[in-house]
Amino acid sequence: MPSLAHLYFRSAILFLIAGISIGIYMSISQNHNVIGAHAHINLLGWVTSALFGGYYALNPAKATGRLPMVQYFIYTIGVVIMAVSLYLLLQGNIGMTPIVAASSLITFAGVLLFAWVVFMPAGAGAQTAPRAAQ
Repeated sequence: MPSLAHLYFRSAILFLIAGISIGIYMSISQNHNVIGAHAHINLLGWVTSALFGGYYALNPAKATGRLPMVQYFIYTIGVVIMAVSLYLLLQGNIGMTPIVAASSLITFAGVLLFAWVVFMPAGAGAQTAPRAAQ
């Protein structure tokens, strides 16, 4: 399995732990005001990261090169910042609104890069010399 797939699966598990922890907190406290953050962490963090990892595991040629790794970092950083800032926003810190918005755009950029990886030919993301120069 490509190392990028492992990286996505490891990140997914960390998101799952965070999402379940917030769910347990909400259950114990009977305060569900951060349910939106809980949902985003579980769906964008756990589920989507696991699906990305599964795609890269099934398509190892697509997991090579610089672009898939850049896609991983942009997407994951976007989700982490969005999750934390959305949690704080839902706790009443309205100053987080522009950070939630910006991190949502970063996350979306990661999704668009993933779409590019899916639609481009295998190996096109690899940084290789042109054939004529080889």
